[in-house]
Amino acid sequence: MPAHTHEPDHPPLRDHTYDYVVVGGGTAGSVIASRLTENPDVTVAVIEGGPSDVGRDDVLTLRRWMGLLGGELDYDYPTTEQPRGNSHIRHSRARVLGGCSSHNTLIAFKPLPSDWDEWERAGAEGWGAVPMEAYYARLKNNIVPVDEKDRNAIARDFVDAAQQALGVPRIEGFNQKPFTEGVGFFDLAYHPEDNKRSSASVAYLHPVMDERPNLTLLLETWAYRLELDGTRAEGVHARTKDGEEILVRARNEVVLCAGAVDSPRLLLHSGIGPRGDLEALGIPVAHDLPGVGENLLDHPESVIVWETEGPLPENSAMDSDAGLFVRRDPEHPGPDLMFHFYQIPFTDNPERLGYERPPFGVSMTPNIPKPRSRGRLYLTSADPSVKPALDFRYFTDEDDYDGRTLVDGIRVAREIARTEPLAHWLKREVAPGPDVTGDEELGEYARKAAHTVYHPAGTCRMGAAGDEQAVVDPELRIRGLEGIRVADASVFPTMTAVNPMITVLMVGERAVDLIGGGA
Repeated sequence: MPAHTHEPDHPPLRDHTYDYVVVGGGTAGSVIASRLTENPDVTVAVIEGGPSDVGRDDVLTLRRWMGLLGGELDYDYPTTEQPRGNSHIRHSRARVLGGCSSHNTLIAFKPLPSDWDEWERAGAEGWGAVPMEAYYARLKNNIVPVDEKDRNAIARDFVDAAQQALGVPRIEGFNQKPFTEGVGFFDLAYHPEDNKRSSASVAYLHPVMDERPNLTLLLETWAYRLELDGTRAEGVHARTKDGEEILVRARNEVVLCAGAVDSPRLLLHSGIGPRGDLEALGIPVAHDLPGVGENLLDHPESVIVWETEGPLPENSAMDSDAGLFVRRDPEHPGPDLMFHFYQIPFTDNPERLGYERPPFGVSMTPNIPKPRSRGRLYLTSADPSVKPALDFRYFTDEDDYDGRTLVDGIRVAREIARTEPLAHWLKREVAPGPDVTGDEELGEYARKAAHTVYHPAGTCRMGAAGDEQAVVDPELRIRGLEGIRVADASVFPTMTAVNPMITVLMVGERAVDLIGGGA
C-alpha cells in the first residue's frame, strides 16, 4: 500500500488503492462493479453509503416498497418552495446496496427509440436507438410482465375500461416493441414466485460478491470529497460508519454512480461546478463547470382518488401493477400522457389539502412523460453533511404545457372511471371531487396535489464537446478532467418518456464498454 503524507491538521487517513473506485452501489454502480470484476486482474472498490440488502426481507420483498419511504434506508431529500407546485414533496433516495432499484417498484421499460434519438440530437453521439438496442439484451435482471396470480381484478378491469373508453391498444409486454399508446400490466424486474426483487444488486452483485476477491464493497461508507491532482481525479475521501477517514485511490478511474442528487453534490463539494456558486460558499474552485446541478429533471404526476364499494382483492405485485399511455398530439414522437393505476387510495398530498382518506379506494396518477420544466440542484453550505437544495421548478415552463397535461389527465381518468367494467367498483370520486370541473380549478388542484415518482435526472448531463452546459461528454468523461466519469441518471440529457430504471441499468452496461477495463 503506498505511503501517504498527512498534513498536520488532518486526522490520520487509511489509504486504499484499487484499479477503479465506484462511488455508489446503486442501479448503475452494481452493474459496473460486477462487469469490471469479471476480469480477475481488475480490482474494484464500491463505496456505498448504506448497508447490504442481503437477507433483508424488508428490502427484498417488492410489495413492501412503501414501508421503505422515509425510513432508515432513505436519504429523504426535501424540495425548495415551489410557487406553482407542491412544496412538500420529499425525494426518496435509497441508502442501501442496489440503490433505488432496492427501493422502488421495479417498473421496467426499455426506453423508446424516440428517447434515445432525442439524446443523440442533444449531443450524446453514439447513444441513438440503434446502438443502444444491444444493451437491453445484456441485462441480468429478471424482467417479466406482472404474473397472472398478481393481476388484481380491479386492475384487470381498469385495463379493459381504458381500452374501451379511449380506443387504445391493449399491450401484453410493453418491451416487445416500441409503442406510442396502450394500456396493460407493466413489466417488472422481479421474481413472481416469491415477490422478491430482481434489483441491480440482486441480479449483478449477489451472485458474485462472496467469490470475487477483486471486488471490495465498502458499505455504510460515505464519500464526501474527491481527491484531485490538478485536473486528474486520484481517489475519493470517505468516512466509515465508525467515523474513520479513508482515502480510496483509483489507479485508473473514479466512476460516480451516486445518482442525480449525490453525484453533482459530490462534485460541488470537491470544487467542481459553477465558479460563482462555489466561491459564494467559500469552496475552493478546482474546476469551473457551469452545468453541474443544472437541468434537474423529474416525472411529476398528480392523483385522482376514488372510494371503492368495499375492500379489494389482496393479490398484487406491488399495488401499482398496470398503466396507460396516451398520445394526445399525433405529431409527438412518443406518448405524451401516462398513468399509473394504484390499487390503494394514494392520498398523502390530497390529505394536506383537506381531503380525507377513504377506507377503501384506488387512484389514477396522470404523469407527464416529457416535462418541459427544468430545475436545478445547488449547495446551501460548504459542509458536505448538509443536504443540497433541490429546486425542481415544477410547472414553470413557459406555456404551462406541464400543468395542462395534468388537467387533460384528470379528464381522461374520469372518462375511464365512468366506463365499465371499472365503473361498478367505484363508489365516489374523493379527490379532487366531481364538483371540480373548470380548467383553472383542476389545474390548481393537480399542481398542489402533485407528487413525484422519484425520477430525478439530468444534473450532470451529457452533451457535445462544445456544449458549455454539458458536464460529461458522450464517453461519460467529465469535461476538462481526467480519470473520472459519471454513469447514472444524472447524465440524462432529457427525460425518457418511460420510467427510467432500465435506462440507468443500460447506462451502466454502456459505461463498462466505454471504460474498456472489463473482461
